[in-house]
Amino acid sequence: FMSMRREVEEDEIAQVATISANGDKNIGSKIAQCVKEVGRDGVITVEESKVFKDLEVEKTDGMQFDRGYLSPYFVTNAEKMLVEFENPYIFLTEKKINLVQNILPVLENVARS
Repeated sequence: FMSMRREVEEDEIAQVATISANGDKNIGSKIAQCVKEVGRDGVITVEESKVFKDLEVEKTDGMQFDRGYLSPYFVTNAEKMLVEFENPYIFLTEKKINLVQNILPVLENVARS
């Protein structure tokens, strides 16, 4: 079985992005630059702004959650009302946590590390 796979060049990404942006080469070029910067495993989010007319690019290293926080006590940057942590432990679950005892073993392991 022979693979037809090959690396895609930045100018090819720009061409596809330009077509997707209704022929706008400026937007196509910016998207190609973003793809190059974030790499194959990166994520690019495009949002329309009613305020800004210019194209703006913002890079966020790590993870970002746009859902907010449950309590203002989580805020670490009061000036910008942001919650920012360096190297946090993140616990994800699909279950509702009713009792802290249900996750206490995990919390104890994290506290020891």
